[in-house]
Amino acid sequence: MAIYGVGYGYSPLGRSIQDIKAQLDNLQTQLASGKKSNVYSGMGVNEGFAIFARAQLSNLSAYSTTITNVKTTISTANTALQSFGQIASQVKSAAGSGGAVVNGSGQTVGQQTSVLQLRTMLEMLNTQAGGRYLFSGSAIDTPSVASMDDILNGSGTAAGLKQLIAERNQADLGATGLGRLVISSPTATSVSVAEDVAGSPFGLKLSGITSSLTGATVSGPSGSPPVVSVALGATNPNNGDQVTFSFKLPDGTTEKVQLTASSATPPPAGSFAIGATPAATAANLNSALTGAIGTLAGTSLVAASAMAASDNFFNWSAQSTGSVTANKAGSLITGATALSGAAGTDSLTTNFATGDTLTVNGTTISFVASGATGNQLNVNDSIQTLLAKIDSITGTSTASTVSGGAITLRGGTSSDLTITSSNTSALSALGFSSPVSASRASLRVGGSPLNAATALVSGTPANTVSWYTGENGSGSARASSTARVDQTSVVQYGVRANEQAIRSALQSVAAFAVVTTSPTSPNATALISALSQRVASGLTPQGTQQSVADIQTDLANAQVSMKDVGARQNQAQLTLQNLVDQTETVSSDQVATEILALQTRLQASYQTTSMLSQLTLVKYLPVG
Repeated sequence: MAIYGVGYGYSPLGRSIQDIKAQLDNLQTQLASGKKSNVYSGMGVNEGFAIFARAQLSNLSAYSTTITNVKTTISTANTALQSFGQIASQVKSAAGSGGAVVNGSGQTVGQQTSVLQLRTMLEMLNTQAGGRYLFSGSAIDTPSVASMDDILNGSGTAAGLKQLIAERNQADLGATGLGRLVISSPTATSVSVAEDVAGSPFGLKLSGITSSLTGATVSGPSGSPPVVSVALGATNPNNGDQVTFSFKLPDGTTEKVQLTASSATPPPAGSFAIGATPAATAANLNSALTGAIGTLAGTSLVAASAMAASDNFFNWSAQSTGSVTANKAGSLITGATALSGAAGTDSLTTNFATGDTLTVNGTTISFVASGATGNQLNVNDSIQTLLAKIDSITGTSTASTVSGGAITLRGGTSSDLTITSSNTSALSALGFSSPVSASRASLRVGGSPLNAATALVSGTPANTVSWYTGENGSGSARASSTARVDQTSVVQYGVRANEQAIRSALQSVAAFAVVTTSPTSPNATALISALSQRVASGLTPQGTQQSVADIQTDLANAQVSMKDVGARQNQAQLTLQNLVDQTETVSSDQVATEILALQTRLQASYQTTSMLSQLTLVKYLPVG
């Protein structure tokens, strides 16, 4: 029977050596990789936490990238806004400096410089960062504004600002150049001034008359169209007596014409000659007033007209004009026409009834029998009361009107206009089909000839250049671009070039750059001075009006929010990374120590194995 030595691979000692070698190989792998294992099963019981931490770290890394990109966008937008505001301030300084020396081009040096400044401002509004246009709201792939050439000079059949200013100038001056006013003498000793037509937005509007003329009587403004008059008494006014006419201009400013009775020959500027009789004096007053109003029209009115036209072009608003309609009495409807009434009365041909509704841009107006409050109307209220209620909802700064039997509804500048009614027949009696719908657009003079026009109409893409080409939603400009920077945090950083602060600066600078006059005109200096004053005022935010600094503040708030979020995320990343490191990584010093210990154990095991391998049973048998 043969006797074999101890089998190495199957002996307890052999298996121990194999285990030590496996441990040694694993430790050497850990020392090389810095990881406990190359597979999740070898990481230990906390690996579940580490997997969750890694997912969180991936999310935080994505948020961090978003924050970096948004910060870059905001920083670029803020730089453009800063430069935009500085240029607007430079134009304001030039306009407000009082230097109105008109050169051979029909402009001042400041006006000529503003052309280049306007170009720079428009280029800034088309700034891009990261492949997105910064001032287009959510339309990040679309330029914010059209080219300066298109904006000023038009494109094809679409008119630009210059044409709209020229058209409005004709409409405001009228055929006689007197600002659409009619000056007459109803009697030999009286002078009256009347607007040429009721309800027109054009020309000079009468706002008052005062007098210290001895024995004279003044009246108005009253009537339709409005008229003021001064009637001299049986005796002439005294030397130094005055009469003052007050006017409202298209841009909302006011001007006065003050004339003083004078016995001097010739009478000084701003006066009228006291004649031999009250009739002769009245004729002199008529002549002096005609000249003074003509000068006002050729200076301040022209400047105000240009500012109004620029506002019409840049400051889009919704407008809808209904058809001409009559009341139950067969006459054209007016503001006094009742919303309901008996046959043959001044009321709509179809009554609004209790329970009817009218919905304006999502806000409902309810009709009640009496005692209306809030968004309610009495069924016997007037059209004018209805229009005022609609205007309060839309927020329009230009009141809706009724003229010549037709209603013109005006929406605000921040949203389109939509009106529906549960009583479509009554809405039709107002001159509108349901639904009434109007989009925001530039306004321009409607009708021909222009010098007799009585209404503004909405421009269309075919006949009027759209200066702003970005997204034009009704929501907040900031909300047009958002970014999630944390699980619970979203920042808003959108900007639109048609925001009030940007748009108002553009329209003032553009008007300053466009208006020209004849350098030989006696009114040239006064005209440019009047324009400069209005431009300087337009470049100064009034009251609660938005400023460029307000936009920058909003963007700064977004940056502060992201800074706070970033700080929290950095702390969270540090904590999560520590968890991962503690779970998955090893200490190189500890591993090296364990390797040395295993190597010592392995050496001892090899020596023991060597000694045991030399043992045989023969060595333990007795020698015979």
